[in-house]
Formats: sequence, structure tokens, C-alpha cells
Amino acid sequence: MMNANGFCGVEKEYIRKHHLHEPKENQCSSFLVKHIRAPVHLVWSLVRRFDQPQKYKPFISRCIVQGDLAIGSLREVDVKSGLPATTSTERLELLDDEEHILSVRIVGGDHRLRNYSSVISVHPEVIDGRPGTLVLESFVVDVPEGNTKDETCYFVEALINCNLKSLADVSERVAVQDRTEPIDQV
Repeated sequence: MMNANGFCGVEKEYIRKHHLHEPKENQCSSFLVKHIRAPVHLVWSLVRRFDQPQKYKPFISRCIVQGDLAIGSLREVDVKSGLPATTSTERLELLDDEEHILSVRIVGGDHRLRNYSSVISVHPEVIDGRPGTLVLESFVVDVPEGNTKDETCYFVEALINCNLKSLADVSERVAVQDRTEPIDQV
């Protein structure tokens, strides 16, 4: 059942628990939701790969990780041409395999996303009687000089929407190959 904000109770609870940012005056923040027709373990196996974001993020051409994939590890990401960036340096803030939560902070690079931090969480759900996944991604970022909060949020939301659509496409393609069995209806 949806509420006035367009989110059902379980989505609101996940947002409250994992995705509440406290943006400062010069920042914007938002969150996006994607329902994926693939089991949570499959979706999480892609999302958790801090060392291989290009597996589902279409704007990343290459990723090099420094360190051993622990909290604080850094990755250097090369961005495909066509975007207003060429590189991004990102730090792993949280990787929780039990709760299925990944948090990343951008700490450098050739782009305008300053003080960017994101949280992505994946949660099991049932879609049309089959195992599915609810994905929530939230962010907070500085508003660049010369831009409005709305423009900044719109740009970041568009990038995240592309990433989430690609995550769904990749996950669902693999899920079809795995022929996930329907969940018995009670």
C-alpha cells in the first residue's frame, strides 16, 4: 500500500533506517527506488563489488582499487567520454554483507561532485510470485557554484537512475538464465 509520498511502509522504514542524510545549506540530497525481478543475492553480488562497479554502471570504463577491499579502501574510476568528468577517486565507507548496504564517498577526481556520499541498500521482496529485490540509493552532494539545488539533484538522480536501470537489466538477464523458481503462494 502506497502512502502520500509514493512509498509503502517497508520502503519508508528502509529509508529511515539507512538513507537519512543531513544536507547542509549548500547541499542537496535525494533517494531513488528500483524494483528488480531478480533475487537479492544476485543483485547484491553485483552491488557489493566496490572493485568492479563497471559490471553494471554504464558510465565507468575502468576501476583500479588501492588496498584490500576493506573500509577506507580507495578506488580510481575512469569515466567514459560524454560526461563532465574523466576520473573519480572514491572511498569505501561501509560494506555490510548481512544487511546488504554499501556506502561510498567521493574524495577526489576531475568532476564537480564535491562532498558526494551515497548509500545503496538491497532488500528481498516478492514480485509476481518470484524472488525480487528492492534497491534504494540515496546521496548527498554539494551544489556547485552556478547551479541550483534542483539542477544538481536532477543531474545526480539521472546518473543514478541509469545505473539502477543497468543493474536491473544485468541482474534480470542473469536471473532468467538461472530460472529462479516461483515462491509457493500461501
